[in-house]
Amino acid sequence: MATSAGPPVSVGPLLGPVRSGNAFEETMARMLQLIRLGSIPVGERLPSERELAEQLGVSRSTLRQAIAELQSAGYLEVRRGRYGGTFVRNPEPNPVQEQSREPAPRPDPEDLEDALEFRAVVEIAAAERAAAAELTQRQIHALQETVAQSAEADHYSYRRLDSRLHLLIAEFSGVPSLLRAVADVRTRINDLLDMIPLLQVNLDHSEDQHRVLVSAIIDGDVQRAKEIAAEHIAGTESLLRGFLGEASTEAQKGTKTHQATENREDADAG
Repeated sequence: MATSAGPPVSVGPLLGPVRSGNAFEETMARMLQLIRLGSIPVGERLPSERELAEQLGVSRSTLRQAIAELQSAGYLEVRRGRYGGTFVRNPEPNPVQEQSREPAPRPDPEDLEDALEFRAVVEIAAAERAAAAELTQRQIHALQETVAQSAEADHYSYRRLDSRLHLLIAEFSGVPSLLRAVADVRTRINDLLDMIPLLQVNLDHSEDQHRVLVSAIIDGDVQRAKEIAAEHIAGTESLLRGFLGEASTEAQKGTKTHQATENREDADAG
């Protein structure tokens, strides 16, 4: 069963001004990050065009171009009328595209380790800070609702709902920079997770950990929240290293060996 509506994540800290000279491309990237990480749930309306353009520091024409392209790609729906606006939609998977898509190249071992280590630092810190905070009833309800939705999600929606939960925890830590860091690392981790199969046993275990983690945060049990967050992250690390780490390391070794051989041949020829 696909899940759509749910509590949104505060998008303000995630929409800093575009700083590169490629305003259109970076605007697209920021918008896609919000959608793919579930910061704005499926069925929810985007902030107004004026507000988005101001937060991104781009012209309205650039923003409209980005929205038009995302609408064409199936990520957004523009509705007219009194209750209109731009709404997030769930793009339907295209079996033909999925079958014809070439496998993504394996990650560089150093990039893999950097992403895993950085995730551990920022997400454990977010869980610790959220557990130490005095949460409002609205925040408690948002966490509980998101855990329930991710538990019911189908495989196609799971990654987005899982990300939304971790972003909410980061938001409730009360540190905007921590929310931005978690959003960035979740994007990297999700790209890695897309390279490996979704395992139902692992998903069930993750959902059990999510429930315990949220319970610890709501109860204000800082130590328990840190322990469960670390345990949860370690499980994902094990899967990613198992599927990607060894082969990625061997590929890098092979490349270095080939380069060393070429260097020796060049030296002999010289």
